[in-house]
Parts: sequence; structure tokens; C-alpha cells
Amino acid sequence: MADVPDGLTLAQNRDRVSRHEPLIRRACIALLVALCLAGLANVFGQRPGTSKAATAKASLSVYAPSRLRGGIYFEARFHVVARQELKRATLVLDPGWLEGITVNTIEPSPIGEASADGKLVLTLGHIPAGKSFILFMQLQVNPTNVGHRSQNVELDDGTTPLLRIKRSVTIFP
Repeated sequence: MADVPDGLTLAQNRDRVSRHEPLIRRACIALLVALCLAGLANVFGQRPGTSKAATAKASLSVYAPSRLRGGIYFEARFHVVARQELKRATLVLDPGWLEGITVNTIEPSPIGEASADGKLVLTLGHIPAGKSFILFMQLQVNPTNVGHRSQNVELDDGTTPLLRIKRSVTIFP
């Protein structure tokens, strides 16, 4: 049998006798389990929630996650219900909807898209009284995007603001 190399001991290097090793191993396992449980509890996001606002003229609900992770695909749904006729319904989205986020598709395509003071303006067109319009956006968070952003949504009829939903998004690495 060969001799033990200099600087090594059988107890430490072959038999792995150490008082701290089981504690370190258990702490690492506990940390991993805690992260998994936090993910299951939606701490890191993606589970969507609904934000609503209404006036006598219309109501708007936004169904989208408020916590996301970098690289993830998600969907946002905007549901406009016209209580009175909307001649030129328009959604105005804060820059936080697009900052560090890639828009994959918007369905159905809005009649027009524009920018106003850095906000995305989507012209939906005419919505008769008692009817609704649902707009879907499929998006992806860019992997380097981390932080907290405003994702407010405003519903206008032409240039007249009707209602506003205040919301924000937190993006985890």
C-alpha cells in the first residue's frame, strides 16, 4: 500500500471526519428547500392577478402578473367594457410595460400604435355601448431586466381620459 502524500491526512481527506460538514450540508439543503417553497408560494412571480377600474362610461380590467423573473414569457389581458359608446377607445400603457420587456404579439392588432410622452398608445377603435373588447399581449422579460417599474394603464376615448389603473411590476433575476 502506498504512503499517504504529504499534507494529507486519512481522517480529513479520505474518511471525511469533520464536525462542521454535516451542519453545512444541512444548511445548504434547507436553503434550497426554502427557495423551492418560496417559488411555490409565488414569491418570485408569474401568477397573474386582476386589477380593475370603472366609471359610468366604461370599465377596464387588466389580468397580468405583478412579479416576474428574467427570461420568462407571460401574457397580459386588457378587457374593456363600454357602458356607453366609445367612439375611439384607446389604451395608454406606461413605459414599464416595454422597458426591458419584448412584445412578441398583440392580438387583435390595434387600429393604431403611437407614442405619447414615452407611453405606448394603442388605438382600439369604436366600441358600441354594452359591448366589450379584449386585447391580449404576449411578452417576454429580457434576462438582464431587474427592478421595480410602473405599469399603469389608462383608458381614453379619443383624447379624453376615462379611467386609470395604477399597477407596478417587480422583476427578479
